[in-house]
Amino acid sequence: MKAVLWTKYGPPDVLQLKELEKPTPSDNEVLIKVHATTVNRTDCATIRAKPFFMRLVTGLLKPKKQIPGTEFSGEIKAVGKNIISFKTGDKVFGFDDQGAGSHAQYMTITEDKALTIPDNITYEQAAASTEGAHYAYNFINKVDLKKGQNVLVNGATGAIGSAAVQLLRYYDVNVTAVCATKNIELVKALGASKVIDYTKEDFTKNEQKYNFVFDAVGKSSFFKCIKLLQPGGVYISSDLGYMAQNIFLPLMTPIIKSMLGNKKTVFPVPTHIKRSLLLIKNLMEQGKFNSVIDGRFTLDQIIEAYKYVEKGHKTGNVVITVEHDSKA
Repeated sequence: MKAVLWTKYGPPDVLQLKELEKPTPSDNEVLIKVHATTVNRTDCATIRAKPFFMRLVTGLLKPKKQIPGTEFSGEIKAVGKNIISFKTGDKVFGFDDQGAGSHAQYMTITEDKALTIPDNITYEQAAASTEGAHYAYNFINKVDLKKGQNVLVNGATGAIGSAAVQLLRYYDVNVTAVCATKNIELVKALGASKVIDYTKEDFTKNEQKYNFVFDAVGKSSFFKCIKLLQPGGVYISSDLGYMAQNIFLPLMTPIIKSMLGNKKTVFPVPTHIKRSLLLIKNLMEQGKFNSVIDGRFTLDQIIEAYKYVEKGHKTGNVVITVEHDSKA
């Protein structure tokens, strides 16, 4: 099989496309013929091991897992003897933030990390529906979200932001989306009731007050956005921030909240992937969630795909279409 190999940390040029033996599932695993995967922010950070503490999970000196890729969709080709949830031929999708090895024609994974694809969803749509949505949902479940509240989403057209707008629409809140001119109609279609064009206006100077500000691209800060928050409001970022402030400030703001107008920041530790995926699957089945796809690459173009994502200007998700020989 063809697979992308990654044996040392560094820029996308460290990736190599090689021929490897097809993996064999253990008793508790399924073998998946991968039809689509993605390149996302998690993948880009992982191959560079940035921030450095990621190496505690991925490997101190070199990667423990040598095939990258976190999102996947495909067809089950074999099941281990202990598998009860799936059978050969099932179409599945999933996400593993610690590495699924999905940048390959075949992969193995435990059954708890995959779900069946809804009938009305393509492999590409399924693969692109998980990482951003999981992180977006871990913004939402860190706050007391109520119907009719006002939420601002900065970076509303990235994988996290486009998912956040749709999830917030599901929870029936008023969404103000920050994006570029070219994406105004897209974010309105996703569910934004108001749009701020950052090429024409500094959203941090907006006079409206919000219950929550979700920075889905990590390009602002709590102190820049604090005046946007109502008393009791919360700022959440998808990024660590300057000098990792978004980890440390959540420890400090509860102590000095009276000085900040009872406003605070929370770090959205992403947990419970299966819970996120079950929600997204349910919404896709109802036609209430659509993955936004920016572009498509092949495994042969994997380096170009990583470089494109690292530019930080993608709209939604970048999909890798995995091709197979007719006999494979």
